[in-house]
Amino acid sequence: MSVNLFAAESETGGLKFPSIENLVEWPAYLFDGTFAEFNKIALISVLSMAIPTVMFLASGRDRVPSGLQNVVEGSVEFIDKQVILPAIGPEGFKFRPLLLSIFMFVFVGNMFEVIPTFQMPLNARMAVPLTLALLVLVVFVTVGIQSQGLGGYLKSSLFPPGLPKGLYLLVTPIEFLSTFLIRPFSLAVRLFANMLAGHILLVTFGVLCIALWRSDFLVVILPFSFGMLVALTGFEIMVSFLQGFVFALLTAVYIGGAMHPHH
Repeated sequence: MSVNLFAAESETGGLKFPSIENLVEWPAYLFDGTFAEFNKIALISVLSMAIPTVMFLASGRDRVPSGLQNVVEGSVEFIDKQVILPAIGPEGFKFRPLLLSIFMFVFVGNMFEVIPTFQMPLNARMAVPLTLALLVLVVFVTVGIQSQGLGGYLKSSLFPPGLPKGLYLLVTPIEFLSTFLIRPFSLAVRLFANMLAGHILLVTFGVLCIALWRSDFLVVILPFSFGMLVALTGFEIMVSFLQGFVFALLTAVYIGGAMHPHH
């Protein structure tokens, strides 16, 4: 949906800004009104999975180093050095496929915010970050049970050592909420809120640029508004990368905590 539609003049001649529904809800391409409804968000989700997959498969066939291969190898090295080793340690390399997939999926999905005709970050809809967060919950709980056993994991998660027994009546419910509810919720909300806020900012300055272009007297301000739009676009590219990095890093931290409860 073009931002021109949002800048349409109302009956009174004023500027009509889009509602939040216009920014995040999209008509169905296929299966309208059914559980399998396929719209722009679903298309971006598929592309966010397909693009990294094609990149890695294509780079694996290159016997001579190429630009694509350098990008792929650089992303793997980045996850190893900046995510796995600091958060888990060398034994965390077995989680490389998961952490790399999460990083690439979130980053590529976010980048659709600045791609013409798409102009919608995948993670500005809560369903996608929440699904990822629930996946992370399942993973670190499973790792904790495998590493410590069910009883040992529950004990280390809910009963911190060194406290007076009476305090566990207060501490244990807090630890349960923090570990099994607040962690995935905050993980999802952090990603969702950042991407939605950036999306709203870009649309707002896009609408302002169109409105100023149509104005007879305020058009002189257009270069400043357009300059801010360009700057915010660059900023959102950086935020897209950082959100992918933070999501992968926190996933690694939770996995490391499940594997090494005393650290």
